[in-house]
Amino acid sequence: MNGNVDNQPVRSHANGFVGDSDAVLAALDLGTNNCRLLVARPRGDTFRVVDAFSRIVRLGEGVDASGALSEAAMDRTIEALRICAGKMRRQRVTHARAVATEACRRAANCEAFVARVRRETGIEIEIISSREEASLAFSGCAPLLSAVPASAIVFDIGGGSTEVGCLRLAPDAPPKMTAWHSVPLGVVTLAERHGAGRISPEVYERMVNETQDRLMAFEVAEVLAPAIAAGEVQMLGTSGTVTTLSGVHLDLPRYDRARVDGSYLDFLTIDKVSADLAAMEWDQRAAIPCIGRERADLVVAGCAILAAICRLWPVGRLRVADRGVREGILFSLLTTLAAAPVL
Repeated sequence: MNGNVDNQPVRSHANGFVGDSDAVLAALDLGTNNCRLLVARPRGDTFRVVDAFSRIVRLGEGVDASGALSEAAMDRTIEALRICAGKMRRQRVTHARAVATEACRRAANCEAFVARVRRETGIEIEIISSREEASLAFSGCAPLLSAVPASAIVFDIGGGSTEVGCLRLAPDAPPKMTAWHSVPLGVVTLAERHGAGRISPEVYERMVNETQDRLMAFEVAEVLAPAIAAGEVQMLGTSGTVTTLSGVHLDLPRYDRARVDGSYLDFLTIDKVSADLAAMEWDQRAAIPCIGRERADLVVAGCAILAAICRLWPVGRLRVADRGVREGILFSLLTTLAAAPVL
């Protein structure tokens, strides 16, 4: 959410009705690249965000090569988590969940890092599996899916991993994840392997092919091509990559979640914007308002991952979601509240 507070209600897939409550919910997503927090209050069967925080911390920087979290990365992350802890205290949060993903799943020193987080911030970090990460991300952005077609490919391009899943939609029921696949490739890992300046067409194709090879097992298992050819599949993407490309395509003078979340990108536009970005030097990408210095070295890696997804599953266009794991956590907390007995 780029640190912006969204004051619009968000529909939950929770079964039942969450009545007026003094509950204050918090969802923290500590990824390979970003530390993100949402604080929200239940409003009937919706929630309203009252505070938010997002910072690029690059917790997973160097993990692909070393197998461990660096001291500098942990220090940056602890600083961001202290801010999150302060926000949760000020908002008097009553129900919270904090999760960490691929960088912590892979790092040999993750247990020591989690203990340090608990000791220095009071936040209890839970390391979740790639399957649960996919489930939370997909449930968090599922409200943007159309009623038809009834099948959807949903993906989340992260810093250290990429998740792809199939969702089945039915009337008056939450979408059901029928299949999922995770590969240990994200924007940080791919950028560290292939560079961050001007990317030649040859290097870009290597990045795309490396990702496509990893994702091919999902297509082999699910055989999605016939349904896509028949127009029976929609696509939804949640990640900094798709939100950034949408912002660049819209030529926004600054990032605007209200214009990006729920927007559409056709595959021809994705190819053109991606090629333009890959041909730029780092400083040229950094000068684009919706990219900036913090994403300038990562955006082309994200474009390559997205290109692999689009080539494998040529739906033709995708919907852009600026929502994901945090919203999925909030939906699950709403479900817990709805199921709780009234005393």
